[in-house]
Amino acid sequence: MGWQKYNGENLRSSINEAVESAIIRERQVGNKLKVYIGTDSQVKRNTIEMATVVVFLREHKGGFMFTQKEKISYRMSIKERMLLEVHKSIEAAYQLCPLLDKYEVDLEVHADINTNPNFESNIALKEAMGYILGMGFVFKAKPESFASTNCANRIVQ
Repeated sequence: MGWQKYNGENLRSSINEAVESAIIRERQVGNKLKVYIGTDSQVKRNTIEMATVVVFLREHKGGFMFTQKEKISYRMSIKERMLLEVHKSIEAAYQLCPLLDKYEVDLEVHADINTNPNFESNIALKEAMGYILGMGFVFKAKPESFASTNCANRIVQ
């Protein structure tokens, strides 16, 4: 599926063009941006619904985001699903990285993985952290991973 605005409106351009336009527009009005990318998923019957978000926060002035949804009809373990979420986030980050570097916009990749070993998702923490850090991105997990835990979660609920 393609990328959308939070209100469900399809982007009329590529995600790269939409991100660049957003950065230029926000800079013109004096806003400093930071970007956060995350993915969350929900298992519903025999389908996994995934959502990846690119969240823009304006310093002290709120934010906005672009979303992408996908449905997968494939059974997988919790670890495999958590690592697929991370992979989706890294794909988006890798695609947008040249633009964000060009405009000097900071980026964090958020994983919907709990740092507390008492939670099931923790099984994928080490691999997810290594994957994200190994790709050169800043890594955040729960409770600091709001892009995946809150923003993407709203899209798949």
